[in-house]
Amino acid sequence: MKKMQLSRAQAEGFYYVHKERPFFGDLCSFMSRSPVVVLCLEKKNAIADWRTLMGATNPANAEAGTIRKEFAKNIEENTVHGSDAPETAAFEIPYFFSSLELA
Repeated sequence: MKKMQLSRAQAEGFYYVHKERPFFGDLCSFMSRSPVVVLCLEKKNAIADWRTLMGATNPANAEAGTIRKEFAKNIEENTVHGSDAPETAAFEIPYFFSSLELA
């Protein structure tokens, strides 16, 4: 886990898969306007368990007690991100962590 400040270019690179979507610009602005905490979880069912803890992408639809229900502002500023599959995690983890930083 580490705290960092993303540049606009870093945010755009990370969210490149969404570049054609209407929210891309706002998302990249949001993610680069203040520090973020990035982390890599390793455990059985890490992706599914983290996504459950995050809650629905739209905080209005998230269950009580989830990160998004408790802390998100709206669907575009939903506080937290998590990989949705091992393939996306394979891109996202090395985007923020070198192999020397992973145990």
